[in-house]
Amino acid sequence: MKLFKVRTSLILLLIVFFLSGCSVVFQKGRRSDLERIQSLEEELSQLKNTQGVLEQRLSQEIEDKQVRLSMQEKGLVVTFVAEVLFDSGKAKLKEQSFPILDKVSRILGEEVPRNRISIEGHTDDQPIKFSPWDSNWELSAQRSLSVLHYLSGQGIDPQRLSATGFGEFSPVTENDSDEGRQLNRRVEIVIVPMRNTSRGDSAGDDTEEMFEEELK
Repeated sequence: MKLFKVRTSLILLLIVFFLSGCSVVFQKGRRSDLERIQSLEEELSQLKNTQGVLEQRLSQEIEDKQVRLSMQEKGLVVTFVAEVLFDSGKAKLKEQSFPILDKVSRILGEEVPRNRISIEGHTDDQPIKFSPWDSNWELSAQRSLSVLHYLSGQGIDPQRLSATGFGEFSPVTENDSDEGRQLNRRVEIVIVPMRNTSRGDSAGDDTEEMFEEELK
C-alpha cells in the first residue's frame, strides 16, 4: 500500500511537470527572440542593399540633386525635389519624370517585392495662389496620389501602396530662404520595414528599438 502511494505521488509529479511545460516554453521563447532578431537583421541588410542599388541606378539624379536617399526610422526614403515631378502648383506628373519613376518602380518590384510603400507629399509654407487647390494639404495629398497611381500602373501591387499629404506641416528645414523652401517641397517614397514584432512583447520592443537604432 505504501509502495502504491509512492508510485502514485511520482506519477502525479511527472504529470504536473510535463503539463506545466515550463522548460519547453522557456526554450521556445528564447528561440523565438533569436529568430526575430535574425529576421530584423536580414531585413536591415536587405534595405541597405536596396539603398545601394538605388544609389547606383539613380547616380546621375542624385548628383544633380534631384533625388536624395536616406535611411530613417520610418524606413528607406527616396526623396524627390517637387519640381522634378510637378510644375509649380500642379499635381499632374510631368512626362520628364516618367523615366526616373520607372527606375524606382522596377527596384521596388525587384528588390523589396513584399514591403509596403508609403508615398508622402510635402510643400513649403507659401499660401496657395494660382492653383485650384484650397490649401497646401490638398496639393500635397493629390501629388502623393499621382505618384501612387503611377507606381500602380507600373505593376506595383496596390495593396502595398498608401498616400499621405502633409502640406507644410512636416518641413525638413526652415522656410526662410529659397533653398530651404525648395528642400521642403518634396515627395517621399518610403520603403516601410516589415516589422512583425508585437508591441505588447517586451522582447519585441527591444528588437524593434535595435532595428530603429541601426536605421539611424
